[in-house]
Amino acid sequence: MELEAIPGVGSKTATALSELDDPERALRTGDVAELASAPGITEGRAAAIARGAIRERHDDPGGFLATDRAKELYRDALGLLKDRTVTSYGEKRLETLYPSGVESRIEEVREFAERALERDPDPEVLDALADVEPLAEPRDVSVRDRCLATADAERYSEAQRAIPELTVEVVEDARDLADLARGYSTVIALDEAFAGVAVDGDVRVEPDALERPAEVVPERVLAFYASNRECLQAAARVHRAAGIDPPLDLEALESALERVDSEGTVVGDDELDRLARAIDDLDAAVSTAESVANDALRTAIEEQDVTVEGSDLLSLVEQGAGVDSLLSRELSDEHAEAVAQAREELIESLDLDSGEAEVARRAFPEEPTFPVERDEEVVTRLREDLQAAKDRRAARRKRELAADLADRRDDAERLVRTALELDVELAIARFAADFDCVMPEFDSEPSESGDSTRSSSSRGACGFDISGGRSPLLDVAFEAVEPVDYDVSGVALLSGVNSGGKTSTLDLVALVTILAHMGLPVPAESVRIQRFGELHYHAKTQGTLDAGAFEATLREFAGLATGGTRTSSKDADAGGNRLVLVDELESITEPGASAKIIAGILEELRGRDVTGVFVSHLAAEIREMADYDVSVDGIEAQGLEDGELVVNRSPVKNHLARSTPELIVEKLAGDSSGEFYDRLLEKF
Repeated sequence: MELEAIPGVGSKTATALSELDDPERALRTGDVAELASAPGITEGRAAAIARGAIRERHDDPGGFLATDRAKELYRDALGLLKDRTVTSYGEKRLETLYPSGVESRIEEVREFAERALERDPDPEVLDALADVEPLAEPRDVSVRDRCLATADAERYSEAQRAIPELTVEVVEDARDLADLARGYSTVIALDEAFAGVAVDGDVRVEPDALERPAEVVPERVLAFYASNRECLQAAARVHRAAGIDPPLDLEALESALERVDSEGTVVGDDELDRLARAIDDLDAAVSTAESVANDALRTAIEEQDVTVEGSDLLSLVEQGAGVDSLLSRELSDEHAEAVAQAREELIESLDLDSGEAEVARRAFPEEPTFPVERDEEVVTRLREDLQAAKDRRAARRKRELAADLADRRDDAERLVRTALELDVELAIARFAADFDCVMPEFDSEPSESGDSTRSSSSRGACGFDISGGRSPLLDVAFEAVEPVDYDVSGVALLSGVNSGGKTSTLDLVALVTILAHMGLPVPAESVRIQRFGELHYHAKTQGTLDAGAFEATLREFAGLATGGTRTSSKDADAGGNRLVLVDELESITEPGASAKIIAGILEELRGRDVTGVFVSHLAAEIREMADYDVSVDGIEAQGLEDGELVVNRSPVKNHLARSTPELIVEKLAGDSSGEFYDRLLEKF
């Protein structure tokens, strides 16, 4: 895929995307999280790039939402879907869904949506999803106890790129390697020339080390799993709760995750734990062992009657001997026993193995002294031996665990991606369930322009045919929304009383059209709709427009009447078909001129690839001024009850609805015996 061919992707963005492991997969699947991990690309920008890639793949010219009101309703619909996601990824991923007139794109999303409708939004699944997020690469992983070494400048640069976690040193000969070995616990020489060189310390000649990063720096793998541990565990729970076949053995993954903590340290190894405890407790254990020996020796001295003859005492004084000589002569057995107790106390308290115990015994010399004291050099040696054993054990377990987990990384990433995509599917399923949605049926033939007399039961070509549609965007509980049946083929005027639901009907038609062209379910009992290339929805203006705005509005309708639609090479048939919804266009200028202008617009749209609904209070005047028999539908008020309108929300075909004033006059005429109201009623 040529990255710069994607709409909105320039050279800098293409360079950033090329740093991803698999940018084509991310673009193909709309993986917003992966795209947003590229340098300098935000999640919002990533969603826009994903949409651009989709348009490029489907040869989609875009521009379906041709007016501000159409775009506003799209954002409202998208908001309803986003409200039903659990993850932030799900919200951003939904932004890659957009209305299109291209059949291949619509069908692609329809297949996804149909699978989504089979999902069960189980609370256990939703709860597990709350802890799932896109996997993150750990930052600033560095290892200081080992290094890479090479004599080749090119190899030096390659090593820095391949394994940035380790320091790379330049060496010339074995002496340089020996110097490095004194500063690092492990030195990995990358040059074959160093094979066979004898150097003190842990120096390994591994020319292929850069090809085995998981072995050379297992911390990289462990850090990845440590930083994503909770997310992976949550993704595993999602798969179990949703009954989805995972791409890897979940129990094996969870077992491996239990062996690495949040710092990337291997845990759950009894031997490592023993060595760590021994190192931590060494000083305290030695002090305790000293106390045990001295307490035992002190007790022995207190209980022993020692007699020293004068000649012996004189001899000891002349020889400069002190208490040590006296102990050696009179209490040697007791001293040996005290030292033995100290040694056993130290060995047992630290749980030392046989080799470590041999060193530990030398920490308390056999030469008689009082008080008994440790040999600091031996204690230091024991500490170093324990630390070295711990480091060797930790390094080996790190390599083993990293090798195990490295092989599972691709599957682990699929595990999380599947869980995140499930959130998107469940959002669609929840949307459909909350608003009683169905998948719409697309009409395979173009509409017959000008014919809006087809009944809603007819199954011929249509602009749109909505049965039992209910808008979730109204400011009432969805359960209280009255269902609407409405179908139009060609262009029709929609009349009706104030507050009768004309604008709400337009909103419903626009919402159904947008969702259908997004490939998503729609809030209705059934919908049949033509595939349109553009949606033009002109909302009611607030007050009369000034001359400039009025001129701009007329220019826009001139464009509709003369074509000017962008088309796709794949879908030119849909590109020419437009749905035009207009709410009280008469508000743009004086009422007398408005009827003439609307009649002229309808005449120009007649016979073109346009399905349209024009809401107007001037339907009768427009019909009189038009040069053809304009179809007029009406939202009929059935009367007044307690001052409130009783309305049939579904437009009646070929019916000019009565106005609210007419209904009020009719009610007054019926309630009064006077002729005043009767004469007023005759004027209607």
